Amino acid sequence: MATMDTYRQQAIALAHRFRLGLNTEAALDMVELLGALAGDFAPAEPQQQQTLNAIMTLILQCQERQDWLGLADYLEYELVQLLAAKA
Repeated sequence: MATMDTYRQQAIALAHRFRLGLNTEAALDMVELLGALAGDFAPAEPQQQQTLNAIMTLILQCQERQDWLGLADYLEYELVQLLAAKA
């Protein structure tokens, strides 16, 4: 189990990679990050779980639309804010 600070750093690094056009490799790492977060948020408060699920849904919708900048924004701002609140 990684710390929330580690997850924040990973999310920011992924966002930068999406902005640089490294979509394929960033998407693979994003799946790992989101999977780890889902596991670590399982014992969290229901409100935090719902917020994480909402952010994940928005991230996946951006991925389906190939909206890499929108996806990067959700990773770098919305997800990082949630992780900071959980820390």
